[in-house]
Amino acid sequence: MNQQELDPDSTTDMEVVTDTEEELIRECEQMWKDMEECQNKLSLIGTETLSNSNAQLSLLIMQVKCLTAELNQWHKETPEITPLTEDVLITLGKEEFQKLRHDLEMVLSAIQSKNEKLKEDLEREQQWLDEQEQIMKSLNGLYSELKNQVVTFSESRIFNELKTKILNIKEFKEKLLIILGEFLEDHFPLPDGTVKKKKKIIQESTAQLITLHEVLEILINRLFDVPHDPYVKISDSFWPPYIELLLRNGIALRHPEDPTRIRLEAFHQ
Repeated sequence: MNQQELDPDSTTDMEVVTDTEEELIRECEQMWKDMEECQNKLSLIGTETLSNSNAQLSLLIMQVKCLTAELNQWHKETPEITPLTEDVLITLGKEEFQKLRHDLEMVLSAIQSKNEKLKEDLEREQQWLDEQEQIMKSLNGLYSELKNQVVTFSESRIFNELKTKILNIKEFKEKLLIILGEFLEDHFPLPDGTVKKKKKIIQESTAQLITLHEVLEILINRLFDVPHDPYVKISDSFWPPYIELLLRNGIALRHPEDPTRIRLEAFHQ
């Protein structure tokens, strides 16, 4: 009986929908004809261009017309009303329930995945904590053992060992100086061809020259005795070719402001 009562209304709704579709089709055909007429008029006008102000005004007018036509169309349309019958309500309820179920399943899956990740992170952090506790336990045990050990050192024995090491270093230093002196005396003699030993003086016409060995000793002693000012004044006793040799090979450096002063390169730093 309810279905029979609804049938007249359904028939009326169908007729209204059909009339609306026919009217919409007629309006579309009329708009299409208007567009063809506008196209024909534009083709007749040719390549005539408008100014910027006229072009903007024309565009604005066209936009107003389009919006007005769209507004009228919306006013003419009648919204479709779905009859709230029992079957429709059941269908809508099922759709909403399925959508809600799907959303809840997605949330559950995301939460389970997050829980798994948190569980893995917790296990990894717990393992790291156990390792750190084991290391701490081992270090505490080692500290206790070292603390309980009593090691006695003899001051005299330590003093003797240091003294022996110092003597060995001095002997090694003297040996190196002797070897260096012999090498320099053999390969870098004085300009007259003779070799000058320590405490032996060679008189030249203008100045008293010293060997390259003595020049290096002066630079070394200056570097270690006065480290804040290691530069030495170039005197007439320094043979210029030897000074140039030291400078060219990077063994000595010239003072940046006073070219008559040089210093030994600090190879030990």
